[in-house]
Amino acid sequence: MSPESGLVATRSLTVSDADTASAVGSGSVLVLATPRLLALCEEATVAAVVDHLDPGMTTVGIQVRLDHVAASPVGRLVTAEATLEKVAGRKLFFTVSAHDDRGLVAAGKVTRVIVDEASFMAKCES
Repeated sequence: MSPESGLVATRSLTVSDADTASAVGSGSVLVLATPRLLALCEEATVAAVVDHLDPGMTTVGIQVRLDHVAASPVGRLVTAEATLEKVAGRKLFFTVSAHDDRGLVAAGKVTRVIVDEASFMAKCES
């Protein structure tokens, strides 16, 4: 199997105290932290392709560009969407965006690469 462009997935999060900039150390305010927002976007990229990979294969992130353009306070629902725009060999190029009930929260690009999970982990541990 091989992922093909056009795959889309979403992941949602209701912002909790644990998701705030204050909690994760990326600031002092009680709004959705950029690192947590990025993780939500990456969750969507993984979800878009997970069912289109051969057994034993996974993806790892290698490049991210994310513009966090609006704050989301505790209690707000944020939904990230990832669209696989291009496949080039093992590289997967995604467009990501996140929205809440007031509009756009973030937009960007994520690049992931397909790897054999066992070989990847063996290299990491050696």
